[in-house]
Amino acid sequence: MDTLSIEAKAHELAQNLIILDGHIDVPHRLIKLMEDVSVRTQNGEFDFERAKEGGLNAPFMSIYIPSSYQETGGATQYADQLIDMVDSIATNNVDKFGIARSPAEVSSLFDQGKIALPMGMENGAPLEDDLEKVQYFFDRGIRYITLTHGKDNLICDSSYDTTRTWNGLSDFGKQVVQEMNQVGIMVDISHVSDEAFFQVMEISKAPAIASHSSCRHFTPGWERNMSDEMIMELAANDGVIQINFGSAFLDQASMESGDRIDEYLANWEVDNQDLTAAEINDHNRQYHRQHYNYADVNQVADHIDHVVNLVGINHVGLGSDYDGVGDTLPEGLKDVSQYPNLLAELLRRGYSEEDLAKICYQNVFRVWEKTEEVALNLSGS
Repeated sequence: MDTLSIEAKAHELAQNLIILDGHIDVPHRLIKLMEDVSVRTQNGEFDFERAKEGGLNAPFMSIYIPSSYQETGGATQYADQLIDMVDSIATNNVDKFGIARSPAEVSSLFDQGKIALPMGMENGAPLEDDLEKVQYFFDRGIRYITLTHGKDNLICDSSYDTTRTWNGLSDFGKQVVQEMNQVGIMVDISHVSDEAFFQVMEISKAPAIASHSSCRHFTPGWERNMSDEMIMELAANDGVIQINFGSAFLDQASMESGDRIDEYLANWEVDNQDLTAAEINDHNRQYHRQHYNYADVNQVADHIDHVVNLVGINHVGLGSDYDGVGDTLPEGLKDVSQYPNLLAELLRRGYSEEDLAKICYQNVFRVWEKTEEVALNLSGS
């Protein structure tokens, strides 16, 4: 198949397959700058028009709770506010969007030509210390919970935090995982420490997801990504790693360039305190774009290849982190209109249509459906 044929096939597949993305930070983006995502927007990486162009049918809306709420309180109320926002996007645009609480509902909305909006909670802090809130947030539409985020919380330790408060899961966290199994919420192990991950694997009766993580093989020593051992354990429990598109997740050189830029800009700001905040921000954006080492679409495919070579085609998916990783997205995947570029690269590498269906949605559907089944069995229904 020549290049033009591959690209045409990729665009066709993007429209014909369900594309499920495990993590898109639209609610957090809109809380900072409200826009109407039912039309093409000036900012951000997601809106209805671009999603339709790219074939994105099921973007998991991230109900992201910054770690600061663990100190100030109010995490539950903030989560409710973001869920209300997602609900309003759907109710105000019933011809374009619909809330999805199951794979069956995603499929139904796809058949109607609508974009499904399932929701996942990034950071379990809104549970506070109350197990009953697992059911509460299930009832509100949450279908996965990322157990923590940037700092240790009441549930478990974070990969970004060196405190190691619990050396993995807390006693409460172990109960949370069991309650999520009971209720039917997928366990998301992105952001957790290695110790917490392996403890989840021991405890959970349902497979887990990593909603927006990539392979540590390409970023040695960075705990936020998953090691080969972890990917193999996740697969042994029938789970799925959903590859994050952020350049720093994909490439060590990108990560190191970001660190150099941060150090330079911190020193530059000290020497330019007479400038306005707007002038500083404008300079910093331009400097970043000129000096950042962006990854590209081929490196996303490299991570998919790595997972497939390690554990097979059934354990990898997509978790872009659009609207969540700032100006670090790879060339060829700058917004939600560009999924066909990734599908074309995978076709060039010999992936079949059946393989792409698994990557795009079927693998995560399997975990989601198994989670529903486990909950039914545990409830005795």
